[in-house]
Amino acid sequence: MFQRLREDINSVYARDPAARNWFEVLTTYPGLHAIWWHRMNHRLWLWRCRWLARFFSTIARWLTGIEIHPGAKVGRRFFIDHGMGVVIGETAQIGDDVTIYHGVTLGGTSWNQGKRHPTLNDGVVIGAGAKVLGPVNVGKNARIGSNAVVVKDVPSEATVVGIPARVARSPENAEVSKRREAMAKQYGFDAYAISADNPDPVATAIGRMLDHVQVLDDKVSDLCGAVNQLGGNVCEELPEVDMEDVDFLSEEQEAAAKRKN
Repeated sequence: MFQRLREDINSVYARDPAARNWFEVLTTYPGLHAIWWHRMNHRLWLWRCRWLARFFSTIARWLTGIEIHPGAKVGRRFFIDHGMGVVIGETAQIGDDVTIYHGVTLGGTSWNQGKRHPTLNDGVVIGAGAKVLGPVNVGKNARIGSNAVVVKDVPSEATVVGIPARVARSPENAEVSKRREAMAKQYGFDAYAISADNPDPVATAIGRMLDHVQVLDDKVSDLCGAVNQLGGNVCEELPEVDMEDVDFLSEEQEAAAKRKN
């Protein structure tokens, strides 16, 4: 039991930069409290103490603002950030290392018995206000954007947005996006959301520039290798880009433009 508690607290540290110490996490995170209540309620549900399980889940909803049906199956290191307004239905299944934000609904679309709620595989992230409805399957490491409405299966590694949700980043582009993110970190800026299908034209342009820089780097590396094989000594490590220098240059250009005007 204590091992699971430590896992839960460590998962908060890994996914919430606002977490400062274990005591704060233990006492002020309603998402964790709701999950701990649910584990007890789910055990009662399996023991067929159904009314008691529903009663305690109602108390947990009053205290945390999060409603998890005691019949739902929840994996390890599940993290509910903020949490208010989260609803998880009876036949929902949640894998390990899943993260969801406030206002998320894992709901059903049928009154029939049987599987009628979503299945979230390992590593899924669901943004605030999103609705995942029906017995759909959300693949491993998929991302669901804020306020999206998902009514169809989501492929692994894909990102979906909109109403109804559509794929904004396909698994085929995941490798390209990861490469761009790694390059952006190397050059000193955050590449958040720079993906191959990002609708932001500025992010798309930056992504294409990163692709172009990658090609140039590869060509220069090949050229330097050929020169060095012929006895030369060129192309040591490329200098890092100093963002302060860039800012200074920008201000200098602005001052020159003002003088020109």
